[in-house]
This record gives sequence, structure tokens and C-alpha cells, in this order.
Amino acid sequence: MKNVVVRSLTGALYVAVIVGAVLAGGWWMCALCLLFGVLGVNELNRITNRNFMSNTTALLDLIGTVAVIICCYPYLWKSVNFPPPVLPILGLIYFGYFIVRFIAQLYVQDGNALEHLSHSMLGQIYVVWPLALLEILHTGMGAYVVLSMFILIWLSDTGAFCVGSLFGKHKLFERISPHKSWEGFFGGLVFCLIAGALLFYFFPGKLSGLNLWAMIGLGAVVCIFGTWGDLIESMIKRSLGVKDSGNILPGHGGTLDRIDSLLLVVPAVCFYLMVCAMAGWI
Repeated sequence: MKNVVVRSLTGALYVAVIVGAVLAGGWWMCALCLLFGVLGVNELNRITNRNFMSNTTALLDLIGTVAVIICCYPYLWKSVNFPPPVLPILGLIYFGYFIVRFIAQLYVQDGNALEHLSHSMLGQIYVVWPLALLEILHTGMGAYVVLSMFILIWLSDTGAFCVGSLFGKHKLFERISPHKSWEGFFGGLVFCLIAGALLFYFFPGKLSGLNLWAMIGLGAVVCIFGTWGDLIESMIKRSLGVKDSGNILPGHGGTLDRIDSLLLVVPAVCFYLMVCAMAGWI
């Protein structure tokens, strides 16, 4: 009973923090992405390096995480009046970090250099860049599109769990996640399709021009790529022989365990919205 209460309170606080930051926008959204980025990269480094990592390596990856999330935050460009062209300048800064990171590894003696460099690059690509895209998505499409995306992720998980627990018989991807079923996946998909339609009516005029069909399509994209995102993190953990990425969230595991779906959903949603714009659905 105690574990259920702790899990429920942690989950409620987690949702409240995300909803608050998304609706507040501005630097609150940047702070949320920074928090997820720093914690996520640290967890990925810890499990991939099997707790054998120098403070120097951790500091270098922390600097890279903070740099890319802040430099990719569109609000920063307006507030400090960066001269044009902005994107090439930011690109040079970030690739400069990669160069420094490679050179620094020459002087860091903390095990296999190639493994640590590979893990650092994986953290940047797998964790940091999707969170940077989340900032851009929030600025470009508004708070309610991003909030809808989070709601759809949560409902996909809820639908998959409920339907899978009751009717799950056919394994979805037994090699990676033996508890997931096709029945659960389609349950989550139905939840998301219905929720996409309902969100269109719940947030009238606040979805940056997305029509009803675009919102239903958004539900499908979130469910499909959210499931893949969950499986990818399970693949990483299974390969490393760990159950959870961390224990920072009592009853829920680590940060990566909570944002695994998000890390694949965000790039997919950005691509989907570009397709919607070309199709005239925005």
C-alpha cells in the first residue's frame, strides 16, 4: 500500500511539474528541458559506463548538455539579440564542443576511451537533441500542442497497460519487453485516437491551426513512436543488464524511464507537423 501511495504522489508531482512548465513557457520550459537533459545524460553515462566514470568526463558531458539546450532555445536568440545568421553560429559552437570533447579524451584516463566517447555522443544524440527540439516545438507551435503531446503519451501508456493487463496474449516484442502485447498496443492506439479528437474540442483555437484529422493523426504518431521509444530504452537496459536507469523518482525508476517515449516522439512529431503544413492541415 505504501508503494502505491509513493508511486501515485511521485507521478502526480511529475505531471504537475511538466504541465506547469509547458503552460508557463519561457525560461521555465528551458529549465524543464535542462533538468531532463542533465539527469538523463547522467543516468545514461552511469549505466553504460557501469558506474566507472571520472568527474572530468561527467563535467564535459554536462557542459555539452547545457550548451546545446540553451543555445537551441529560440527565446535566447531574441533576448540577447544574436546577430544573423543565428543557426550557423550555434552550429559552429556545438561542433566546437564535439572537437573539444574528442581532444579532452586524450587527457582523461578513465577506462576505454572509445567507449566513453561513444557513450558521450549517444547521450547527445539520444537525449539532448530531442529535448532541444522540444524547446523549438514549444516556441513554434505553442504550449497547447506540446501539452497535447504529453497527454497523448500518458494516455498511450495508460491504455496499453489497462488493455494489455486484461486482454494481452500476443507478445509485441518478447525479445526486448516480454510484458508488452499487441492487444495493449492497439488499446493505447485507440486511447490516443479518441484523445486526439477530444483535445481538438477541448483546446479550441489554441492548437496552432491543427484541424481535427491532424489531431487524430497526432495521436497515432505519438502512440507508435512512443512505443518504439519505450522499446529502445528497454533494449539499452537489457543490453546492459539493468532494470531501471536510476532511482530518482520513487516508484518510477529514473528520468530516462519516464522520458523514453518522449525522446522518440518529439522528433517524429516535428516531422509530422512539417508534413501537415505541406498538406495544408495547419
